[in-house]
Amino acid sequence: MALHHAAQRVAGANDDVRGSHRQMPKPQITYHDMSQSDAMDARILELCGKLDEFHPKITSCHVIVEEIDKHKQKGNLFDVRIDLHVPGKELVATHQQNEDAYAAITAAFDVMFRQLEQDIEKRRRQVKQHTDRRVGGEPGELTP
Repeated sequence: MALHHAAQRVAGANDDVRGSHRQMPKPQITYHDMSQSDAMDARILELCGKLDEFHPKITSCHVIVEEIDKHKQKGNLFDVRIDLHVPGKELVATHQQNEDAYAAITAAFDVMFRQLEQDIEKRRRQVKQHTDRRVGGEPGELTP
């Protein structure tokens, strides 16, 4: 059986398909109890690129794909975790499990997109509240 306990790969310079305007450093991709997969790397990098377009202030991203339940007679489960950092905050999408590794990866990224969206909305509300108070009047009072 050609399983590696932890195969780890950081995307290389040729993996960046978006060019020089990429803000996020290269994502780190780690495989636990399974072999590294070029196809999975490509899918993860594609989804990381979409995260970067959605939230350009991502400072780091680590994706961990793990094969679990090796002792069952039926198919194994894949568990995907994403650790992502934006200024002042760490976001984690964890325990997205599925018998299909690609479905688990997609589910983890869906969770991360929702978390980033919530973070963006929270930051917008904070900026709006701060701006409203500076414009004049009482907190919560909008000035035309």
